[in-house]
Amino acid sequence: MRKVPLGADEIFVGGRWERGGGEPIEAVDPATGRVFHRFHGASVDDVENAVTRGRAAADDSGWRDALPHERAAVLRAIGDAIAATAEEISAVQTTDTGKTLAETRALALSAAGTFRFMAAALETMEEAVTPSRGPYLTMTAHEPYGVVGAITPWNSPIASDAQKAAPALAAGNAVVLKPSVWAPCVSLLLARVCERAGLPAGLLSVLPGSGRVVGDAIVRHPLVGKVSFTGGTATGRAIGRLAADKIMPVTLELGGKSPTIVFPDADVERAIAGVLFGIFSSTGQSCVAGSRVFVHESVYQDFVGTLVSRTRRLRVGPGTDPSTQVAPLVTGEHRDRVARMVEAAVTEGARVLCGGSIPLGGVYDGGAYYLPTVLAGVSNDAPICREEIFGPVAVVLPFADEADLVRQANDNDYGLACGIWTRDYRRAYRIARAIDAGTVWINTYKQFSISTPFSGHKASGLGTEKGREGIKSYMRQKSLYWDLGDHPLPWAGGQ
Repeated sequence: MRKVPLGADEIFVGGRWERGGGEPIEAVDPATGRVFHRFHGASVDDVENAVTRGRAAADDSGWRDALPHERAAVLRAIGDAIAATAEEISAVQTTDTGKTLAETRALALSAAGTFRFMAAALETMEEAVTPSRGPYLTMTAHEPYGVVGAITPWNSPIASDAQKAAPALAAGNAVVLKPSVWAPCVSLLLARVCERAGLPAGLLSVLPGSGRVVGDAIVRHPLVGKVSFTGGTATGRAIGRLAADKIMPVTLELGGKSPTIVFPDADVERAIAGVLFGIFSSTGQSCVAGSRVFVHESVYQDFVGTLVSRTRRLRVGPGTDPSTQVAPLVTGEHRDRVARMVEAAVTEGARVLCGGSIPLGGVYDGGAYYLPTVLAGVSNDAPICREEIFGPVAVVLPFADEADLVRQANDNDYGLACGIWTRDYRRAYRIARAIDAGTVWINTYKQFSISTPFSGHKASGLGTEKGREGIKSYMRQKSLYWDLGDHPLPWAGGQ
């Protein structure tokens, strides 16, 4: 077993490495099923300490009132430190999540880029002097909430951590980060990197633990001024209800059931490659996974035949093997859930065109593997087309014309992303505007930029992350008025 560079039985609580007061957590390598790290997770008391220490640190360290370029210098240092530690971060994340080293290396470098971008955005962020409507000068100012809760998922922890922590820190807040118990180790490593890069003590806490215990305590804490959550829609709704009671803003990046659309004039090679990447990269464990593949009926048979042939050729194996394209799922428990969903779809009439089973023998023994799967023979109303699978399973569906396509694609509770494959730029624009989704890719898929806002429609989320305005989403706006007149307010009668 590879040695994973992790510390002792400690979590990061308000700037201090301490043994957690919560339940034990076992980090399991999905490729082998072996435990590679054990430690105690966080407790409600740890949340209390993290929040109170974080609030004190934001106020007492001068972070809240530091000039933008001063905070930006620390963020850049963190970004540089992440980049310098990318290989170590990649090794930990591959062992923790099963992802390929190529993917986890890219995620680490993405996190570095996020801190660097937010540093640049912070240095160039401007307030506004608003148009005068009387004998006074008006302007806006943005101020931090104080302490922000960041709850991140297991499927891309280092990138998700940075996407929330970097703008929240840039805004002048302390951050209490709760990673998933399924992939907690790389978030703890991020804390060590931030500490070494010079982030003032107490501004970041990393509290792995149960969402029902630790996450709930973070959301409910009276000193937490905002929560940003990425994860399942049911949990997002629960957080939204708690936030409503507190009258607290939230950002929710939730599930998806994204359509990817192939028109007759599409470049077939590009479309095949894009569909494969859109659903089977990350082993389908992506909120934007293109799990509903709509193909025009005139090219349906040929396109699906090629898609199935290419899917069968995908290389399934451990994330440490450079040739692997489809790695194991994050846990055996999650793999079994995916398998049950496919079995239920087959019972309801779906045809398995390829995959649809757990590979056995050799390298697969003990691992959480599932073969990349293509299903057909069901309508868009089938549960397998309505529910998020979060695994390497695509359903192919024919469509007749644009009206039929838009109706089917939008007939879903989710609205996170969409892919369109066509040479006709007018059609691409027309369909992109008609699809109810926060992100639309045209002749590509799963391309991301920290400079471009990301959001979900319908049950896929609330609020926006990334982009230049990402920092202000972690701040409260205040209006300031200066009187420029020569006389007292007339209401007082001059007295």
